[in-house]
Amino acid sequence: MRQSISQIEIFETQSSIHTLEDGSLFKYNNAFYTNIDQRIISSTASLSHAEAIQKAIDQFGYDDSILPTELSSENTPQNKKVFTGGSISQENIPVRFMYYLNARDELSLCYDLSIYETDHTDWWSLKIDANTGEIINQTNWIVECNFEHSTSGHHTCADHQPCNSFESNKNILNPDSYNVYAIPVESPNHGNRTLVADPADLIASPFGWHDTNGVAGAESTLTKGNNVNAQEDQNGNNGNGYSPDGGSSLDFDFPIDFTMAPSTNMDASLTNLFYWNNVIHDVFYQYGFDEASGNFQQNNYGNGGVAFDRVNADGLDGSGTNNANFGTPPDGGNPRMQMFLWSSGISTSTSINSPVEIEGDITGITANYGPSNFNLTEDIVLADDGSNAPTQACNTLVNAANMAGKIALIDRGNCDFSEKTLNAQNAGAIAAIICQNSNSSPFAMNGGTGAGSVTIPSIMISMQDCDSIKAYLPNVNISINSADTGVQIDGSFDNGIIAHEYGHGISNRLTGGGSNTGCLSNVEQMGEGWSDWFGMVMTIKPGDVSTDRKGVGTYALVEPVTGNGIRDFPYSTDMSIDPRTYNSIKTASVPHGVGSVWCAMLWELTWLLIDNYGFDPDLLYGTGGNNIALALVTEGLKLQPCSPGFVSGRDAIIAADAALYGGQNECLIWEAFAKRGLGVGATQGSTNNRSDGVESFASPSTCEILEITKSVNNSSVIAGDTLSYTLTFDNPTSLSYTNLIISDTIL
Repeated sequence: MRQSISQIEIFETQSSIHTLEDGSLFKYNNAFYTNIDQRIISSTASLSHAEAIQKAIDQFGYDDSILPTELSSENTPQNKKVFTGGSISQENIPVRFMYYLNARDELSLCYDLSIYETDHTDWWSLKIDANTGEIINQTNWIVECNFEHSTSGHHTCADHQPCNSFESNKNILNPDSYNVYAIPVESPNHGNRTLVADPADLIASPFGWHDTNGVAGAESTLTKGNNVNAQEDQNGNNGNGYSPDGGSSLDFDFPIDFTMAPSTNMDASLTNLFYWNNVIHDVFYQYGFDEASGNFQQNNYGNGGVAFDRVNADGLDGSGTNNANFGTPPDGGNPRMQMFLWSSGISTSTSINSPVEIEGDITGITANYGPSNFNLTEDIVLADDGSNAPTQACNTLVNAANMAGKIALIDRGNCDFSEKTLNAQNAGAIAAIICQNSNSSPFAMNGGTGAGSVTIPSIMISMQDCDSIKAYLPNVNISINSADTGVQIDGSFDNGIIAHEYGHGISNRLTGGGSNTGCLSNVEQMGEGWSDWFGMVMTIKPGDVSTDRKGVGTYALVEPVTGNGIRDFPYSTDMSIDPRTYNSIKTASVPHGVGSVWCAMLWELTWLLIDNYGFDPDLLYGTGGNNIALALVTEGLKLQPCSPGFVSGRDAIIAADAALYGGQNECLIWEAFAKRGLGVGATQGSTNNRSDGVESFASPSTCEILEITKSVNNSSVIAGDTLSYTLTFDNPTSLSYTNLIISDTIL
């Protein structure tokens, strides 16, 4: 609901009432203003609709060689008019009246309008004072995900058969098939392609993925349908580009050759983009992102909401590189996903030449600093800086005489990677090998403040390989090679990024309702976190564990699957790998760093639920902990207020558990959030300030767990015996425990 005066909406008054099935009130979020009649200072406009547009042109410096002209008008209190885009907007410009509350708590009339810039970088929703012409609010409907990252690293395709676990209610109307990196395969580095037949779900997409009219039979044999229009946009003009044709049999099986330019693989790329957009649509339909909630469909089949808003998914988009974005207008407006190409990958090899006992190929990952093209063969010398941890090379090396002209072997720890490499370089080393200090896989190292001074190459190898080398020093000779492949990476093959982008549409449409997509523009909003999480939860596969390193965008960044990805840390429930807590947002970037802290919390919750209920590969109809996590997070988006912060987001998930599961997971939810500093006692302050929150690591006393263990000698146990327990408490009236874990130990 939105508050209005004489049918003219008041800006930022989105409010919601949530009821249970019996009609009783469950939760409400109230953002209405009081005494509105006494607050009005202006109810007439001195500027016209066209003059308001001109104010935006002047403010942003747009090319006004072709001025927008009026297309239509409505005789309503909102006085809505639609103008052509002219030379300033890719889309028509709708303009209407709206009230806003100024800094003096007075209500003034303004114009609400949107401009999709012709260079495709921004899609502004603007509020312009109808008398002064001041732009009093601007929200960008396009979320630029800033995947910019050094792309030095290791790029290789995994040689194993993935588990295709996308279970669906099969569509027998259109026997279509797609050769894709199917769910849960995240990218070509994470698994192989498979030919998936009839993947459309009959509840979410009742007439298949190629329908638009609600009658049996496909309306298109291209990668176009009710949920998405996947096409190339190499010239970056957001026009009608090429789409693959599956023929009358809807057979989208196209070859791939990653040694060739991305345009060579266009048919396979756009097929993958089409498949994943549809899969995400179908999965989240089951968790409440349906027509009435503002999902993306051309035909809503009579199920509510506003139609004609399937996703325009542009692959090989020429308007940018090394990034991706998603623009989300209100329900009824077509969102646009833009998937760009990425810098070329790095081919690497590392081989121990001698001694014979350990010779052979090992894995070495090129650093994200220093040169990326090198071919070196030399003996290895262990670093020594004369400190208590001499092999970590955090100080000037004291064995420079032995190091000159050799390859330095350095242990990880205590100082940044580029500092270690620079110390080796200053000692005369021609390259540096950094040893991983845990059982985790090696990854592409990031540099610190001195990275720009590093001129020698460096790689990371595993702790196990390092231990083998150290056992045979000083008699180890090694070859390290790295070369730019010269072939760009196609972002449409990174399924985690596709899900991330689509996720922005989900969180923007569900928070505050589908008719308003400006609720995630405050400083402490968690949009990037939800999007990271959407991509991660959809690519969990059997055998994954919570402590794994889970980087976002590793394929596009030409990193190994264990790479850090685009964030400061990879995601993991292991705090030594991912140490982020609620306080981390105080120094994190906005919105990406802030969002990554939220995702770390959601990742904790996901794995606690999986540990408790198991993992179910069927994302549509499964009952595992991952399914419960999907339900809680999606429902939480609906239950939270406009402009949420971390505490209101957490409380919405707790409310979602009460609504969907009777509150049975409340203590797990508290445990997950408390681990990352969002426990009882945490306060968020203003959601427009990331620095005024207070973290807390406490859970409610009702969630404390008492563990009782009884040991029994096996010689006294007979099959079928029932073991009994007597629990005695010194002061039972003071206990607040509600959960008892009883474990039987047979010795």
